[in-house]
Amino acid sequence: MTDQPRIRILSVDDHPLLREGIATIINNQRDMTLVSQAASGGEAIQQYRTHRPDVTLMDLRLPDVSGIDAMMAILAEFPEGRIIMLSTFEGDVEIQRALEAGARGYLLKNMPPSELANAIRQVHAGKRRIPPEVATHLAEHLGHENLTSREVEVLRHVVEGNGNRDIGEILRISEETVKVHIKHIMEKLGARDRSQAITIAVRRGIIQL
Repeated sequence: MTDQPRIRILSVDDHPLLREGIATIINNQRDMTLVSQAASGGEAIQQYRTHRPDVTLMDLRLPDVSGIDAMMAILAEFPEGRIIMLSTFEGDVEIQRALEAGARGYLLKNMPPSELANAIRQVHAGKRRIPPEVATHLAEHLGHENLTSREVEVLRHVVEGNGNRDIGEILRISEETVKVHIKHIMEKLGARDRSQAITIAVRRGIIQL
């Protein structure tokens, strides 16, 4: 075991307290070493280029770009990169986006420390790591029709408190077309009214407030 090279890890999170916690967990593992830390997507890409870590822990929400965008930039340059997304968020749309973009794992930040260490080992060994509760969220919405980009746009304007006529003017479409979009949004999300549609869309990660 001692002859084995340690798993080299880059940790990306904009919260110093969380970075500190992750560093402590990693430094307590005999087979791992933390080679670098980053607090933003831009910094993550730079640190990745410099250190070429074995496994990267990437926060989903970063101050400059999303963790998914930072991961895509890294994988465009280093296709073999092994990246685990970390999030407080269980929205199935975000999870799906992250996995489709190339994440090897998706972990929730409330997991026990041993879970993080095991996930790093699994991903380093070439496997994927999705905890059961995350897989359940994904399975719940399998086969559901996704909102179109136009429908997401309409929903964002609903969140801002705009009425149908206002939304029509902003998007340069008729009020009737707005009503059709909202009808489709409700049907796809299984919502009774606008406020429930917003609640469901936020929970699933379709929009962020």
